[in-house]
Amino acid sequence: MAILFFAFLFLLSFSTPSEGGGSIAVNYGRIADNLPQPAQVVELLKAQGIKKVKLFDTDSTVLTALANSGITVVVALPNELLSSAAAADGSFSEKWVQTNIAQYYPATQIEAIAVGNEVFVDPNNTTDFLVPAMKNVYNSLVKHNISSIKVSSPVALSSLNTSYPPSAGVFKPELVEPVMKPLLEFLRKTSSYLMVNAYPFFAYSANSGDISLDYALFRAANANVVDPGTGLSYSNLFEAQLDAVFAAMKNLQYDDVPVVVSETGWPSKGDENEIGASEENAAAYNGNLVKRVLTGAGTPIRPNESLNVYLFALFNENQKTGPTSEKNYGLFYPSKEKVYNIPLTMAALNAPGSTSVNGSKVQVTSAAEAPSAAVGQTWCVASSEAEEKKLQAALDYACGEGGADCRPIQESATCYNPNTLVAHASYAFNSYYQKKARAAGTCNFGGAAYVVTQPPRFGSCEFPTGY
Repeated sequence: MAILFFAFLFLLSFSTPSEGGGSIAVNYGRIADNLPQPAQVVELLKAQGIKKVKLFDTDSTVLTALANSGITVVVALPNELLSSAAAADGSFSEKWVQTNIAQYYPATQIEAIAVGNEVFVDPNNTTDFLVPAMKNVYNSLVKHNISSIKVSSPVALSSLNTSYPPSAGVFKPELVEPVMKPLLEFLRKTSSYLMVNAYPFFAYSANSGDISLDYALFRAANANVVDPGTGLSYSNLFEAQLDAVFAAMKNLQYDDVPVVVSETGWPSKGDENEIGASEENAAAYNGNLVKRVLTGAGTPIRPNESLNVYLFALFNENQKTGPTSEKNYGLFYPSKEKVYNIPLTMAALNAPGSTSVNGSKVQVTSAAEAPSAAVGQTWCVASSEAEEKKLQAALDYACGEGGADCRPIQESATCYNPNTLVAHASYAFNSYYQKKARAAGTCNFGGAAYVVTQPPRFGSCEFPTGY
């Protein structure tokens, strides 16, 4: 995120990835005056099955607490040290590595160093120092014979000039030659990876009239948002954002460099103008993301590259500045009680009674349940999260000026039950969509609808696929 955390954050990785799936992690911030001591946090990590931790500093208390814990560590060199670390003689980086890395390694299992954080949006204009600092840090690791430790740097999605459709993703032109190409070349040569901070919450909150909440929360599992440039389809905003980064990297011929999502999350509380910030939505986003990452493959552009994701954040942090949401990204309260209950590991995901958080009232058959005639078909359904007033207005338009066949949802007709606004709107939206020959843009209704690829089911009502 745009706010810099410098010396106060960790990223923690939960259980190791399952075969065929990725790994889930969580940011652990310390911008608060009521958090547990590092030694207590290490015990919490162990209790939660956490096997990795990534710090955004090299705090000695934390590194000492993690020694001989069985938890591997990623540390960080903060933005305010970049100019010193980039010095041509490399003396600062040499001393920094000696003091902050070699002193603790290998008792503390340091596996990588994050140099800076979202440097491109740093108000102190530290961009020019980034790659020289990374090279100096790496060279110092080589001198200490510990060059197996990776060096990377997190970048924000704001580094993209274009992100929609995903295939059109490109980096901002002012970043390409000065920093992105040298950065990606460094990562390639050192067999490292790019860290990316991706927040569908920001995109949804700023464009709630155009983006379906279900699409942002992984609840539009059967949506079919097609990228006209590639023909690839997307069921969630998170993967579309990542693929925009992958496209931008491919455009520079660095599509072989791996990516780790170093930050992503959803706030459980926000200001009045922070649309979508709620405990229910935070649980839905993080819970469904965990399931997607641990049980799924890659994105449409990189289907064979498992997702490795760090959730933001471990705790709510009461001393953060900015909007209310900044204090409320935590999975846990400082008391170590969960803000909401979601599975964080494969073991928890597979536990009896464990399900992803959905809340959507749209019932969609699974691929196994879909009749063979449904193959290749698409339908349009209403979003259960759309405002009632907005949904009713869209329903009125579809049944009126839009020309949808709404006779089946009239009282006593075949699709009247269930008698809910979402069910009736879904039927009307689909009728309109099918009458328009499923043309692009005909299943939107101001963000109140989305496309699915399996037959919707509301009671015994059958949705048509053409007229």
